[in-house]
Parts: sequence; structure tokens; C-alpha cells
Amino acid sequence: MPAEARPKVEYAIFDLDGLLGDSESILSYTTNTILSRYGHRMTWEIKSGLMGKTQRPATEYLFSHFPDLEGKLTIDEFLKERNEMQEALFRKVSPMKGAVSLVTGLYQAGVPIALATGSNNYNLALKTSHLPDMFKCFPPTRILTADSPEVAPGRGKPLPDIFLAAARSLGRDVGTADECTPEQAAERRKGIVFEDAVPGVNAGVAAGMNVIWVPDPELRALAPDNDYGAAQILNSLDEFKSEEWGLAPIHFEKV
Repeated sequence: MPAEARPKVEYAIFDLDGLLGDSESILSYTTNTILSRYGHRMTWEIKSGLMGKTQRPATEYLFSHFPDLEGKLTIDEFLKERNEMQEALFRKVSPMKGAVSLVTGLYQAGVPIALATGSNNYNLALKTSHLPDMFKCFPPTRILTADSPEVAPGRGKPLPDIFLAAARSLGRDVGTADECTPEQAAERRKGIVFEDAVPGVNAGVAAGMNVIWVPDPELRALAPDNDYGAAQILNSLDEFKSEEWGLAPIHFEKV
């Protein structure tokens, strides 16, 4: 979408993993550490299909690529070992480039913001408690997770439910996944979604919002000509020009 065609947005919704915090690299490391014992590796092609899914559906998808694991390693055994490995590493997750400046800048400018993640509440706390400057900007009522009752089981990304629930947490009348009036559709178009994963982009587009896609270069290389309906593609969050969307200028700290 060219800059001159971009609408004026009024609220923003952020994904977490791989977008605000570098937890995706931890997922890859721990997953491949376990798989390597069985002669396997999670490639980016495989990983792209599980991004955005909650833990068990993502692991079921992962295991579907390695049928010879049957009888050697169960999903429960895999998750137990990986979760134990991840617990210590999640406490040290680094913010992604531009994340702190963008989140705090929007918050300080009075732009309503919400968090919409497929992580459960426990992992969310592990990944964010050491980054208070950024995550204090998201009140608990504006955080949607895999445990949130506002999102029914099985209705995670790429379905739009979590982004619609996040918008409602900001007081926006955006309807539901099944019902949307013209007025509610207009309210959806006032929102901007920041995502790194294709299922998340699909969910934001399905929600009728403006999606900013910030993919890992290896993910982008899988389909370099496909934007999946995103309004804009960035290499990192510090490339975001808030003024082009009718928002206050954001000052990004040089790293």
C-alpha cells in the first residue's frame, strides 16, 4: 500500500514472539536440540507452518513432518523437555530491534495499544517480566493470550478472533468473527496490527485491519513475492513511519 493511500489509524495491536521479543530463536534452538538426537531438524519451511499456533497444535504439526518419531518420542515427552529448556532461556529474551521505542512511543503519545499472543500466561510472564519498560505499557486487561476466555479454544491465528478481542479490549466496537456491520468494519480499519508470522498476518487481514508484517529474512525468502495481504512489509520495527499512518512521530533509539 503506497504511503499516500494509507488510512489514519487510531489503535495498534502487537504480536509478541519474534515481533517484540526474540523468543523465536529460542524456540528454534530448543526444538532442534531435541530433534537432532533423532537425525531431524526444523527448517524454516516447517517452522513457518507452526508459527502463530498454540503449543500443542504447533507440536502436532511439527511431528507430522517426522513420522518416524512414533514409538521413540511422544509429543508430551517432547514438550516437557523443551519447556524445561525454554524456561531459563525465556527469562533472558531480548527485545527485537525498534520494539521498545515503538511500544513506548505509541503509549506515551496516547495511542491505545494491546497485545495479542499465542503464548500462554505462564510463558508470557517468563518472556516479559525482565522487560518492564516495554510491557508496562500493556495493562492486563489489554493482553490476550492462549489462556484468554475471550478467544475460544481452536480459534487462534490465522482466525481473526484474537485481534478482534484485542480491539474490543480497547473499547472498539468491531463485532465478531461471524458478525460485522458496516460501522464495525469501519472501526476495524482504524486499527493497525504488527506481526512477524504468516498466520498472524492472515489473522489481521481477516480481522479487516491494516497489517504491518515484519518477517524474519529466512521466512520472507520462502515466498518473496507474496505479501499475504499485508499493507506494509518492514525489515525491522524501527523502519515504521508512524506519521504515514496519521500517528505522532516515534523517536527510535540508535542501537
